[in-house]
Amino acid sequence: MPPQSSVRVLKKPLRLDDEVRFLRSWIEKPLHMGAVMPSGKLLARTMAQYVDPHHDAPVIELGPGTGAITNALIERGVDQKRLVLVEYNPGFCALLRERYPNARVVQGDAYALRNTLWDVLDKPAGAVVSGLPLVTKPMRTRLKLIRDAFVALAPGAPFVQFTYSVTPPIPKSLSGVQTEASERIWMNLPPARVWVYRKG
Repeated sequence: MPPQSSVRVLKKPLRLDDEVRFLRSWIEKPLHMGAVMPSGKLLARTMAQYVDPHHDAPVIELGPGTGAITNALIERGVDQKRLVLVEYNPGFCALLRERYPNARVVQGDAYALRNTLWDVLDKPAGAVVSGLPLVTKPMRTRLKLIRDAFVALAPGAPFVQFTYSVTPPIPKSLSGVQTEASERIWMNLPPARVWVYRKG
């Protein structure tokens, strides 16, 4: 077994590799990416805290990228077998399958969520956690996504979304559901906020 210092050295390039992958994908298709870099640890942990780790229902993650939020969900205690990772980028899908062999990785379009998940779920989901770039999409697309997500979710289960914008990605007046927001996460670059939507 390598000494502790060697373990630390081995972990650093992985994060750098993830940042390079994100940047390359963002340059190729900027509107498909929620961020230029993977989510910061504090932001990822904030998103994960809204997910019940003791439930047995599936947890759907939209746009997991290289797995920053996925890691936070697992650290929170969510069983990898519960995770359904919906990713558009085939390169990220291959990486996610390698890193999370017990999760279900679905290559597909999260903005066509009903079609993407129609044969995947065998019970209502316990949460949807989204890293999608909602604010780059028309409001009609955002509303369709949240409505499709609520079809997949159990009553009262959260739809968790982060945004760098100062305004909510889906305004309270249009969502028609219960909303709450985290404090602004200033330590994230850029600063972000987590919004949570629930339908009774």
